[in-house]
Amino acid sequence: MPVGARTPEELETLFEDAFLLCDHHALTELFEAGAVLVVDGGAQEARGGAEISRLVAGLWDGDRTYLAQPGRILQADDTALIVAGDGINVVRCGKDGTWRYAISILQSHARTP
Repeated sequence: MPVGARTPEELETLFEDAFLLCDHHALTELFEAGAVLVVDGGAQEARGGAEISRLVAGLWDGDRTYLAQPGRILQADDTALIVAGDGINVVRCGKDGTWRYAISILQSHARTP
């Protein structure tokens, strides 16, 4: 059985966990190969696993965080739109049965002490 998100909701939880734990490997596994990540209103953008990893590492270095708060999930077959408190995400379910981000637009926040 593949390791990964079995639902769009679980994908959000796994992303928050990987982000909070600063886990590069876990985080990049949550994105499709050609995925795009846009952060802070378009101030930063990355495409593909290597660029996404570098972008998120920069957020970690800047003491930024992300909290998953999925408010609404609209699903049609193997594609879902997640509208969250701090993001809008398009996710897809792959042939292996796991969900991954295709497009992710996030608002990061400064960590609180």
